[in-house]
Amino acid sequence: MVIRNQRAFGAGVLFLAAASFYFFTSFNYVTGTAGRMGPGFFPKTVSILLALVSVGIIISAVSPRATIEKLEPWDFKGLFWIAGSVVLFGVALDPLGLVCALVLLIIVSSLASPEFGWRGAIINTIVLVIFCLGVFVYGINLQFPVWPVWFR
Repeated sequence: MVIRNQRAFGAGVLFLAAASFYFFTSFNYVTGTAGRMGPGFFPKTVSILLALVSVGIIISAVSPRATIEKLEPWDFKGLFWIAGSVVLFGVALDPLGLVCALVLLIIVSSLASPEFGWRGAIINTIVLVIFCLGVFVYGINLQFPVWPVWFR
């Protein structure tokens, strides 16, 4: 078996691992039936569907007609910038509020890109802050602190 498309194969294996994890952890919940769904019905069903999709991706990656694509090495610098920005958002949300925490999240995660530019990051920040405020605070009324502690 020759893996012609390494990127697709890696994605398929990753999806299959996630599907297996969620399928086996959903055994703690009652499945029920399609007419009377239990709390385990949805995670098991989605896990099975994701596993089927991942098997299809894996098969297409090893098919003779697959385009040849190599798996590039991971960009650990970008991975740490993005993971660090998510942790920073979680730490900053309560004391700084949603607006400031989002600004930190978007600016710091933008530093992960080799094509980083302040103009794009600021435009992205403005659009995403307005979108998140509209959806999460005013749309579905989640109880986030919007502004820093000293403004409340």
